[in-house]
Amino acid sequence: MQNAQARLTALDSLRGIAALGVVLFHYLPYYDKLYGHTFTSPSLLEFGRYGVHLFFILSGFVIFMTLERTRSPGQFGLARAFRLLPALWAGIVLTWLTVQVMGPDDRVVSLGSALLNTTLLHEYLGHPHVDGAYWSLVIEATFYVWIALLFYGLGGWQRLRPMLWLWTFISYAAVIWWKAIPDSLEFLVKDLLFTRYAPLFISGMLIYRWYRHGRPGGADTALLALTIGHCLVAYKAPYNLFVLGCYGVFILAVAGRLNVLTRPALLWLGSISYTLYLVHQNIGYGIISAAYSAGLPGPLGVLIALAVAISLAAALHYGVEKPALRWFRRRIKQRSAPAQPLPGPAPVPAMTTGETPAITPQPGPGARQ
Repeated sequence: MQNAQARLTALDSLRGIAALGVVLFHYLPYYDKLYGHTFTSPSLLEFGRYGVHLFFILSGFVIFMTLERTRSPGQFGLARAFRLLPALWAGIVLTWLTVQVMGPDDRVVSLGSALLNTTLLHEYLGHPHVDGAYWSLVIEATFYVWIALLFYGLGGWQRLRPMLWLWTFISYAAVIWWKAIPDSLEFLVKDLLFTRYAPLFISGMLIYRWYRHGRPGGADTALLALTIGHCLVAYKAPYNLFVLGCYGVFILAVAGRLNVLTRPALLWLGSISYTLYLVHQNIGYGIISAAYSAGLPGPLGVLIALAVAISLAAALHYGVEKPALRWFRRRIKQRSAPAQPLPGPAPVPAMTTGETPAITPQPGPGARQ
């Protein structure tokens, strides 16, 4: 059990590294592309944009863990909602207000669009993101809906597996013939089925089943290989090789080979990775631009933006995300706890001749049957 816990702890560290990679990508090469830096950003940081792909693999892994522990789609939906939405709502308010004051002007959205962002349906309705990073949250939420419908609707893994095969084949066909997809199917194939990213989630689910249930059978092994191979077709070189490398690192972590990553700083960064993802991009752009306007060196502006983003992420994590999760888990625990029987003498069952009475307490009126 200690070894298993260490493996999952290493995944938390990977989450922190991926989040930092995304932040540095946005603050350095991507900011330079959008607005221009006065210095040259390391080209290696271009790979940071693919930290999101590692998040998707992690989500697939964690989501199946949640499915196996959750008895109903309603409980699953509530668990995901309390995991995502309170911190998201706080991040939307903070980002929207900050961008209104500091800019950048091209990142300002209307109040109506900001309110629609709280539902994560805004992209489907043609409204912009409050923060550019929210595109992946729309995909996450869509995946949760699909997987809940399939898992609970079909009744478990055996019936779910053929649907995952079909989804994977559609994903291959979509990325191979991306520009030839008919207009009538674009929304379904590119958005609702998010075929550029779906195999990342599916592979995470398969790796979880390998971790939880032991070596997979031939069908699951073949599906895992197919979903991993999808990245070689879906993304351009050398980024496809980087995503392939992310798979290797992820599997090593699950196998317990990367416990060296379980360092306090990385674990803490992993713990705030979600809130850091929520608040870093547009707020950081405003701070970097303000630093340039104040005559500060570009690298110093980036460091200030990074410090502010991490501070805000920690505040949201400890002030919103964790309390919301604690409240939800406490409520679930209270609802699932058996009620205590009312005190009082229990009736004695009828006896036959020579039988020793066996007094069995009966549940009171408030007990669960």
